[in-house]
Parts: sequence; structure tokens; C-alpha cells
Amino acid sequence: VGFQLDCLQSNHEGVLVDRIHATRTDGTVACIINAGALTHTSLALRDAFAGVSLTFLEVHITNVHAREEFRHHSFLSAIARGIIVGLGMRGYDLALDFLTTEYSPK
Repeated sequence: VGFQLDCLQSNHEGVLVDRIHATRTDGTVACIINAGALTHTSLALRDAFAGVSLTFLEVHITNVHAREEFRHHSFLSAIARGIIVGLGMRGYDLALDFLTTEYSPK
């Protein structure tokens, strides 16, 4: 069984929300997201993920807890399946490895 990986990068919150909503009907089973500064500000992203009940992993390249105080809170973390923080670009590899293992036939 194989997997298809689709990538999207946008600085526009609405584009991301629309993509999350599209997962209701397009067969998407999971998502890896680095929401950048929207992590700390976007109720819209949180509501979109909560509304579609999509499994997702939150990834941050840097250790946000070692940065400014306002970066210590995420609107996404409480509903994420998991969070990878501070492992650089390797965080994406770990997230993808986890999801492909999680969704592989047993």
C-alpha cells in the first residue's frame, strides 16, 4: 500500500482553512502542519481542524518554548495528535514516518 503526499505552503490563513475543510471530501487521512506565527494567533485554524476531526501533527522547526513568551501558547496543540518541537527540518521526517506507520495496514 502506498501513500500520496500533497504539500501546500501559504502565508494566507484563509487558504489554509480552505485546504483543511477540503479534507472532508478528498480522502485526506492526516496532516502535518507548521502554522508558524498562526500557531499562536489563529482560532480559525483551530476551528477548521476541530470541525473536520482530521488527525494532524503540529511541527515547529525551532523550540518555541525557548523563544519569546507569546510563542509558548499554541491554539493547535490541545487538539493535535502529536507535536514535534525544536528538531529542525528532521521534525517533518519524523512526523511523516509516524503517520505512514500509523496508517499502514497491520
